[in-house]
Amino acid sequence: MTAADTPAADPLAGKAAETLAGQAGETLAGKAAELRRLHSDPELLVLVNVWDVASARVVAGLPGCRALATASHSIAASFGYPDGEVIPAELMIEAVGRIAAAVPLPVTADLEAGYGDVGETVRKAIGVGVVGANIEDELRPLAEAVAGVRAAVRAGEAEGVPFVLNARTDAYLLGGDRDPADLLADAIERGRAFLDAGADCVFVPGRLDADTVRQLVAGIGERKVSVLGLPGTAPPSELAELGVARVSFGPWSQRVAMTSLADVGTELLAGAGIPAWARNVS
Repeated sequence: MTAADTPAADPLAGKAAETLAGQAGETLAGKAAELRRLHSDPELLVLVNVWDVASARVVAGLPGCRALATASHSIAASFGYPDGEVIPAELMIEAVGRIAAAVPLPVTADLEAGYGDVGETVRKAIGVGVVGANIEDELRPLAEAVAGVRAAVRAGEAEGVPFVLNARTDAYLLGGDRDPADLLADAIERGRAFLDAGADCVFVPGRLDADTVRQLVAGIGERKVSVLGLPGTAPPSELAELGVARVSFGPWSQRVAMTSLADVGTELLAGAGIPAWARNVS
């Protein structure tokens, strides 16, 4: 084929592709802006964690659902991996991307500690439609943990997306039997440092009583603290009164689903039928 035989490039097709790419970017930035607004909204942001497209679609369709959060533990378990960055980073990114593509709501992803490269992991997550994330500090030295937060923030800025970072401190999860006052002081110091580095919110998972939550909010900032909903955790109404910005449930939503499957499965194997309450929700 000679140069004369080669079809000329269609300028309209090129412009159409550019327009579609621009619209996609605007949509992503809009979702990120909405997720950021939800973190500062007077109403507590309640996030029911999901782990695949089916669970995401079910939760996204529920009354009152305004955004979705993934759970790394649950996604890893669904692929047969233990928690703790054992699942390949590429597989985690693919999984959260499928979730983001399946629902119209903003999606924030649990990206563990960043899989060895926080900035690159956040960049890839944005590339598949995710607009926020948890990044764990694993109680690394504070300067190192802050550097990870800055890398995540810079990745969002470079992609032109107001990426919502829920920076997680493991002060309580990994603090062992340290004095409670030391755990509180450590969580507050780390939380403030993360906010100064550009994080939107500070995630402090652990079995926290109402007084501890109150002190965390006083030390880190009102509407700047995110907590994990565990059995026995204060109800959302009380968390909102305490000034918490966000509550999520980590692997517990999957555990609820698996508990139901185990209970019904036991009944089926014992000769019962499908219970009348079962519905086709997915």
